[in-house]
Amino acid sequence: MKRFIEKFIEALLLISGSVTSITILLIVLFLFKEASGLFNTLTIEEGYVLAVNKSNPVRHLSSLEIKQIFDSEITNWDEVGGKEEAIQIVRLNDLTQNYADSALESTNEQSTLFVNELLEKHSGILLYLPKEYVSTHFSGALIDQENIQAGDFFGGQEWYPTATPAPQFGLLPLLLGTFWVSIGAVLLALPFGLAVGIYLAEIASPNLRRFIKPLIELLAGIPTVVFGFFGLVVIVPLIREMFHLPVGETGLAGSVVLGIMALPTIITISEDAIRKVPFATKEASLALGATHWQTIYRVILPYAKSGIITATVLGIGRAVGETIAVLMVTGNAAVIPHSLLEPMRTIPATIATELGEVAQGSAHYQALFALGVVLFVVTMILSAIVEYFSSKSK
Repeated sequence: MKRFIEKFIEALLLISGSVTSITILLIVLFLFKEASGLFNTLTIEEGYVLAVNKSNPVRHLSSLEIKQIFDSEITNWDEVGGKEEAIQIVRLNDLTQNYADSALESTNEQSTLFVNELLEKHSGILLYLPKEYVSTHFSGALIDQENIQAGDFFGGQEWYPTATPAPQFGLLPLLLGTFWVSIGAVLLALPFGLAVGIYLAEIASPNLRRFIKPLIELLAGIPTVVFGFFGLVVIVPLIREMFHLPVGETGLAGSVVLGIMALPTIITISEDAIRKVPFATKEASLALGATHWQTIYRVILPYAKSGIITATVLGIGRAVGETIAVLMVTGNAAVIPHSLLEPMRTIPATIATELGEVAQGSAHYQALFALGVVLFVVTMILSAIVEYFSSKSK
């Protein structure tokens, strides 16, 4: 009977572990499946085309060039390989300014005639219209449509997912914002966290350690939105006044908030690593005439190096994946940052902000899943680094 119970428990554990592993694998596969659809999506909004006069030699425009044309950053065809002529943008809504609404709504054939007349009349026209206006008697030429390229996503410098007619899904502003905030948080948290860990492990009395350690661990249980409110009320105004900035919602504010949030992880793991240094090793250093501080600096810290590095990387992982607190204090600006004193946006904040407002299956929806894949890969790399350094410790 006892043997049967043991086998039954083993089977339950096996089933539980298998179901958990399969569930995680399915989640990852779903993430990659949804993200891959982005690169099968056309650069121009679905159901629409761009048309030009047949005499215009331009037949290809990149997604960025289309956006720059519609933003009036490019105003002449010679800037995109055409002849020297001003670009005249006409949208479907602009047709109502040239023709009566009743005429446009009469028949598709009549509407097509109006479109053809516009294309023939203006040699520098760039017409943005629905596909149904293009017929066998279409007198213009269509700009070639291509799928969103991986280089446009991974190397793109602009994130404007609602831009018309060519949304921009550039990863770089969000990736750099995530790295700026995360690295700043670790640079702030690591010295303080390591100092507190050394103090608790080597200097503090047992009674003081028993009092401080639970308080530090309690800090890890505070909801992140509370840290966000604290940063918004205290840290943001302080940074604005200290650096004389127009706004205090910057990457530095996010780094400070995340640094505070990462402190419990760094303190706890580094203190455990320091306390695991064999007592005989410390005694041997003191017996050779080293002072207590020399022993800490030259013996204890090198011995606990792998644990300290693990604490640092886990602190970075906490910073990389944080959402609400960062969203509240960093300014939420999807632009390439050049310093911590600028507003910026991180990948998790972007996903949390935009996912609930996009149409399922749209290019924007798939781009957010692609951001999730990037975040997953970054987290996996950090986990591999932790595993590498943890395996080196004896």
